[in-house]
Amino acid sequence: MQTKNEIERLLATAGQSPNKQLGQHFLIDLNLMRILIDAAGIRPGDVILEVGPGTGSLTEGLADIAERVIAVEYDTALAGVARYQLRERPNVELINADVLSTKHELCPQVSQAAQKALAQTGGRLLLVSNLPYHVAAAVMANLIVGPLIAETMTVTVQREVAERMTAGPGDGLYGPLSILMAVTGSVRILRKLPPSVFWPMPQVDSAMVEFIRNSAKVARIIDISIFQQVVALFMGHRRKTLRGCTKLGHEGLSAIADWDAIFAEAGIDPGQRAERIDPDGFLRLANLCSRRQ
Repeated sequence: MQTKNEIERLLATAGQSPNKQLGQHFLIDLNLMRILIDAAGIRPGDVILEVGPGTGSLTEGLADIAERVIAVEYDTALAGVARYQLRERPNVELINADVLSTKHELCPQVSQAAQKALAQTGGRLLLVSNLPYHVAAAVMANLIVGPLIAETMTVTVQREVAERMTAGPGDGLYGPLSILMAVTGSVRILRKLPPSVFWPMPQVDSAMVEFIRNSAKVARIIDISIFQQVVALFMGHRRKTLRGCTKLGHEGLSAIADWDAIFAEAGIDPGQRAERIDPDGFLRLANLCSRRQ
């Protein structure tokens, strides 16, 4: 793993500097990197997905433990630096690409590389990353919904994103991400991180977060796509009552005409606003909608 001076030297040698437009902030506290790696609970055979490896500092620590590491770096110049640093690490595959094809889909190259590695090792897929702020929520949501599934995610993210993940009903930050995480597993903030542990220092606080997938919880969901549509429909119109939102349904929800019966069966007052409905309430609504497909 690399100190701040080593990262600066690597960038200078390559004629590069941190790209503000890409929000590049390198984690430089080596103790926190070790804590992040330890918290991930890596086992023999596990495949690690790292998004935004930068110069490969955290990647080096991950490669010492994991069976495989798939590191995805968007910045071509940084990818070149990391590739050189990791040249003697045969268990690391570095992909120079945008990890997201769209907000709702991972890059096929990344998914294919991960699936191939999993088939060869027989282990789990874990996300362990100092995640770039602008893709953090989308990457984690995609790895919950699939088709590529992460069993655990141990990451650093912007503190507000972490608080969105752990928010509950009635909280101003409660939304689709916190609902999705609550019905598929458990999420917690491991520690809050000041700007000083990154270089260059961001203007916001960060946090180290852990998400653990729960297969028993996931099994309760009849159709994850319908679940997402239900959450998006109601949480996308927070100021309307639930009944008022039903007129705006589309995709798989557009044909549903008996919303009052669904609310009654789910035990939910349609005069409420969505921000007051707990994650299990959304699950009941979604499963009742799924049975009407």
